[in-house]
Amino acid sequence: LERQTTKEVLRALLHSILFHRLLGTVKPHTSLVHDVTLPAVKDPEIEQLVDEKVNAFWRAVEGGRHSRGQIVLTLAEKRQKKWTVTQIFSPEEVAWEEWIINAELRQPHTDRDRQALNTTLSAALTDALRKILTHTSSERGRAAVPLITNPFNGLSPFPINIRVNVGGIQVTT
Repeated sequence: LERQTTKEVLRALLHSILFHRLLGTVKPHTSLVHDVTLPAVKDPEIEQLVDEKVNAFWRAVEGGRHSRGQIVLTLAEKRQKKWTVTQIFSPEEVAWEEWIINAELRQPHTDRDRQALNTTLSAALTDALRKILTHTSSERGRAAVPLITNPFNGLSPFPINIRVNVGGIQVTT
């Protein structure tokens, strides 16, 4: 990723995944990144969550000595965990899908390098979107979504967690 567009690219990828996995009424939106149109979710809570995590990634790589990291988006379901000794039930989150976005910041030295990086990034974004679409619309991707057993308000009946790792260390927001 080029430093100038890092936040924009990461936001677009996270929004694309969420757009295809949220189950409530989604207000569609699009973003144009490196000549690739990607779907997005127009929702204040989702936008805040995505912005917080992207900004945390940016702060960690911009101010630190690491230029690589990952953002991990996990979709989970709440299940009742049974403690066998005391027969106490408590909720636990069990992941049913995880998306890993690996990112590396690069600083091109010439216009030619910048153009080559942008071309590569456009192709990578197109490929990522194709993978998101292929997986979420496949039989396997649809079967991964757990049954919804209770009515829900909002965009998802499932917890959405986004972790940021830079240099092998989890970054807090």
